[in-house]
Amino acid sequence: MVDTGHVVVALSILFFCVAGYATLFSALLPLSGIPVLDALARDTHYKYFLILLVPTGAYFVIANWVGWQYYRNT
Repeated sequence: MVDTGHVVVALSILFFCVAGYATLFSALLPLSGIPVLDALARDTHYKYFLILLVPTGAYFVIANWVGWQYYRNT
C-alpha cells in the first residue's frame, strides 16, 4: 500500500526538478535528448505559464475557501 504523503512529496520533488530545468537550467545546458524536456527548453512563453499556474491556482483555492468560511459563519 502506497502512503499518500510519500506520493505528494515525490511529485513535488519531480515538479521542482522539471520546473527548475525548464526555467533556469535549460538556458545553460545543452538539449537533453528527451523530447518533452527539449520542447520545454526551446519554448519561451508557455513553460512559465504552466509553472506559475500552480501558485496562482493555490491562491484562488485558498481565497475562495476563506471567503466561503466568512459567508458560512456570518
